[in-house]
Amino acid sequence: MIDKLLPAPVVTAEAFHDAPVSEMFPEEWALVSAAVPQRQNEFGTVRGCARAALAELGIAPAPLLPGPNREPQWPPGIVGAMTHCAGYRAAAVARATDVRTIGLDAEPHLPVDDPGVVDLITLPEERAQLRRLAAVQPEICWDRLVFSAKESVYKAWYPLARRWLDFEEALLTLDPSNATFTAQLLVPGPVIDGKELTEFTGRWLVEAGLVVTGIVVRR
Repeated sequence: MIDKLLPAPVVTAEAFHDAPVSEMFPEEWALVSAAVPQRQNEFGTVRGCARAALAELGIAPAPLLPGPNREPQWPPGIVGAMTHCAGYRAAAVARATDVRTIGLDAEPHLPVDDPGVVDLITLPEERAQLRRLAAVQPEICWDRLVFSAKESVYKAWYPLARRWLDFEEALLTLDPSNATFTAQLLVPGPVIDGKELTEFTGRWLVEAGLVVTGIVVRR
């Protein structure tokens, strides 16, 4: 499914069912051995997806451990992103010589339950946009889509900036005509090749009861 969002040179893998926890490396199991089974399953299966994608790039299986801010630590020369939600796990990777960063997020295609959460994750301009979109295409959970897109923005942002990006520090514009979005950074962006990054562009899809968003910044 996500190969529709993230074309080559990005390599993807996904799972709709969990793999046995025995497929984890000991170093990975040590991080979740005391966790509830659901956490163990999602942690292990999404790493299995990542290893499957890495194998297509010729990368041998190895533990994939989180960094100090829970970001995936990829093998040298690799960039990537992972995501998991109820009933779905996915990973996307690419060679750093081809791609600078990847953002990926999946969520259940359901409305955000708490209106207070929507207020927390959106700017006034975004809330006005959500109302307009809902009036035209009420079958899409636009609030959940915005949440997912901002998660993808953060995952693409962090490897470049190495610092937090709050929900209100990026302004999203959704284009339903081609299922794309633009995230305008409202804080100084990382400098790449002498030029400040001011926005991300991404794509989204609604399929199989999920909303999935993705960003690829090529070299």
